[in-house]
This record gives sequence, C-alpha cells and structure tokens, in this order.
Amino acid sequence: MSETVIVDYGMANLRSVQKAFEHVGHSATITSDPKVVADAAKVVLPGVGAFRDAIARLRETRLDDAVRRHIDTGRPFLGICLGMQLLFDRSHEDGTHTGLGVFGGDVVRFPDVPGLKVPHMGWNTLGLSRPACPLFVGLPADPTVYFVHSYFPQPAVREIVAAEADYPSPFCAVVWKDNVYATQFHPEKSQRVGLQMLRNFALI
Repeated sequence: MSETVIVDYGMANLRSVQKAFEHVGHSATITSDPKVVADAAKVVLPGVGAFRDAIARLRETRLDDAVRRHIDTGRPFLGICLGMQLLFDRSHEDGTHTGLGVFGGDVVRFPDVPGLKVPHMGWNTLGLSRPACPLFVGLPADPTVYFVHSYFPQPAVREIVAAEADYPSPFCAVVWKDNVYATQFHPEKSQRVGLQMLRNFALI
C-alpha cells in the first residue's frame, strides 16, 4: 500500500503538489492507475481548469470509482481547488454537470458585483469555523492562503464547513467530514500555512 498518492487525471500541476509534500518530509507518488489510487493509504485529488472536463476525465479513466472506493474505506483523502469542487453533487460551470456526490451541494460562480474581479486570485484570510479540524494543527492566528478560482462549493449541510474566507461575502474555503478534507485554495502555493496543512494531512 502506497503512503500518499496524488491522482493524475491530466488537470493539475501535479509536480508542485508533490514537491510541497517532499518539502515537509513526506514522499508522494503521482499515478493515473485506478488500482493504486484505490489501494493507497492517503489520496490527494488536486485540480485546475474546468469542472466538466475534469469529471469527464475521471470517468473515462475510472478514477472516479477508485476515489470513491478509497473514501468509502475511511482512509484520509484531500481535495485541492477543483479537486474539492468535484466532491459535490453538481457544478454550474458552463452548464450543469454531475460531480462525485461525496457531499451534497452545488458549485457556483462568484456573483457579478461592481469592482469584484473574477477569478478570485491572491491571498485571503481564513476564518476557522471548526478549529479542531486536523488540517489546522499548528496554524497561526488568522492564517492566510492563496486562491485562484471563479467557482466555489455551497454545501447542502453547513456542518461540513471547517473554514470560510470573504470575497466579499463569506464562502466555503475548507470542508471536513470524517476522513475527507478539501480546500478551495492551493496549500502548495500558500507558503508556511499551506505547507503546515500538507504536513498535518501526511501525519493523519
């Protein structure tokens, strides 16, 4: 059983995530093999780009089933950015597209607000609504992280939201339920705070 596996479905800067884990002293293997994903001790699903293309690639390669099997066994899972959005029922990016359905809820675009730039790019402070989340161990007060996104999830169940950020209204930035963790921001680009979160995930 591999320790940590990063899912390669052609939609992410995989090497930057792998290097971030290496930086905090934990190896991570990049793979597109569904069996390796299903059998891994920990799985990371990163992603950039369009939801529609990403979910299609996951299904074509049968990585969608492998991800679900891994999650269903109770082993740790981390979704990053698009990898977080894919966990939800639906996305409304360029139409309506069905996700993995791990969580109920919809992925929606930031509203058109005068002066609000979309995509949301840059540093933003997290408000930790569930500070007991294992990803948050050792974080400073008012941690800041790096976002690049136009869409974000609206969970059907408020209780899974572990942190929010404002742009300009609060939106879901971290979800956590049992063995599943996901961030709308990029921990691999979030310097000390993000590296601490990856270190925490590797130690779960």
